[in-house]
Amino acid sequence: MTNQQTSLPIIDVSSILDPNSHRDNQQQAATEIHQACRSWGFFYVKNHGVPLKLQEDLIKFSRNFFARSLEEKMQIDMNKGGRAWRGYFPVGNELTSGKPDGKEGIYFGTEINDVNHPKVRNNTPLHGQNQFPSGKSDDDEFRQVILTYMAAMESLGRAIMSALARSLKLDADFFDKNYFGDEPTCLFRIFNYPASFCQQQGNENLWGVGEHTDYGMLTLLLQDDIGGLQVKTSRNEWIQAPPIPNTFVCNIGDMLDRMTGGYYRSTLHRVRNLSTTRDRLSFPFFLDPNWDAEVLPIPMEGMTNIKDDAEHRWDKSSVHTFHGTYGEYLLKKVSRVFPDLAQEQAISK
Repeated sequence: MTNQQTSLPIIDVSSILDPNSHRDNQQQAATEIHQACRSWGFFYVKNHGVPLKLQEDLIKFSRNFFARSLEEKMQIDMNKGGRAWRGYFPVGNELTSGKPDGKEGIYFGTEINDVNHPKVRNNTPLHGQNQFPSGKSDDDEFRQVILTYMAAMESLGRAIMSALARSLKLDADFFDKNYFGDEPTCLFRIFNYPASFCQQQGNENLWGVGEHTDYGMLTLLLQDDIGGLQVKTSRNEWIQAPPIPNTFVCNIGDMLDRMTGGYYRSTLHRVRNLSTTRDRLSFPFFLDPNWDAEVLPIPMEGMTNIKDDAEHRWDKSSVHTFHGTYGEYLLKKVSRVFPDLAQEQAISK
């Protein structure tokens, strides 16, 4: 990263979405992704193929939902979702590093309606049916918008991961074949950061989300027009990642850090609503390994592992030394975000 670079790169991904595009154009996109992952761990994508109207509908319906009374929103309280860990939570109920976040939100995941699905039969956490808003005339449309958006994000995420595989000199289908398959762990959140939160006495120094890294493989983020996302650079400086119309912010998570031995590092980021009058909306989609996948170092010619950095990480937890499946890793992390719910569902931390 040169001293002149003060903003995240914007990468045109149209070539990796078009199977008929020239191989040189696909390789160029892969190279730009490689450079972004090495220098930042974050980048924007444009020409991504996700309809603008779908994004606008998602923002519109979400803003309408959060404008409802707390009583109405609590009709889909996460506590009613059981071990599927889906539904609404109010401001302050989600923790980062033990501190309450200044946001409310709705948790979604891959919709599983089949009661005979192995994960449902086994009562596996974070699997099952979603809790969708209901009771309003347009809630059925909201539900369809959410599901359509999630499908679009999974497709885009897989394409980006294919290019990322090429950037690491791996086969294009490396992640699909070894980690995603037919059932990647797909998680989707709709977050609302009330403008009033930081204005309240005692909250002046609190963040909408405190500094952290993401747990999984790849995050794709849609923002509204307010802004507030900050990213920490390799020079220990915080920079803004402002909204850019019709783009998504992408960042790599802890699992890619683990797989590459730190060659690609997950990057610290945090959020504060910059507006004193308008609530901020954001829509992170997480494309992560299959729940039962064991996340192993990947073969990378000419690349050597970097010394473990647990003592410098935000949670003092190593991404390189744990043993087990991605599901086991994720459960321990999420249980710290909602400790009361984890205790209620008998999920070990």
